[in-house]
Amino acid sequence: MQLHLERPLAFIDLETTGLSVGSDRIVEIAIIKVSPDGSKTLRTHRVNPEMPISEESTSIHGISNEDVATEPTFSDLAPSLFKFLFNCDLAGYNSNKFDVPMLVEEFFRVGIEFDFQERKLVDVQNVFHKMEQRTLKAAYQFYCGKEIENAHSAAADIEATYNVLLAQLDKYTDLHPNVPFLSEFSQYQKTADIMGRIVFDENGKECINFGKHKGKPVEDVFAKEPGYYGWLMNGDFPRSTKKVFEDIMNRTKSKAAAK
Repeated sequence: MQLHLERPLAFIDLETTGLSVGSDRIVEIAIIKVSPDGSKTLRTHRVNPEMPISEESTSIHGISNEDVATEPTFSDLAPSLFKFLFNCDLAGYNSNKFDVPMLVEEFFRVGIEFDFQERKLVDVQNVFHKMEQRTLKAAYQFYCGKEIENAHSAAADIEATYNVLLAQLDKYTDLHPNVPFLSEFSQYQKTADIMGRIVFDENGKECINFGKHKGKPVEDVFAKEPGYYGWLMNGDFPRSTKKVFEDIMNRTKSKAAAK
């Protein structure tokens, strides 16, 4: 079954120096951009992360510090990547929790505000977990009847992810092959920031989704405990998350001044 696309859908897979969105960096990126006419464009880049790659990460993806020492930095690649992803919805495997937040953070780091709020996000892992609850390797075997060759290389993983989604659409007749449906289906909760640290409640209010204030409206917390905002801004949160907290704080101050 083919996807029904109104605009391009970019499947993204990243290999990184580690697992912290706030402090780790990209060492490899692969993107399959699927156009509404069904054509595909693949881009892959090794990236100099300008920081050491952890041994644990190298043991997983096989990319060493020496492998990327002479590769372009993300800053070098950012303008062309931003242009390539313009007007694209985004997809991947565990992408809502990792790949998209990491990519957004890298763009923020080089001064490019990558607005994910205007894009639909399709997380193939969430579709899989809701239907079968297994890993990418098992998903590829289950849906496509094959083993992933060269697993944990970005290009192999993202090609497998794209094929898994197509196979899911063939298998489950109640899955609609359009991005708005898949985006909504592959999310567990509507978020205000890409990391899901801030979520919307049933009334559309931004609420904190972690720690001692979990479930409380952000504006209420800032009004009652102003020092918490300073803690957040000094914490190990992605810049994109801090930007949302900053916007809410400015809105809280404006409301207070208007009274």
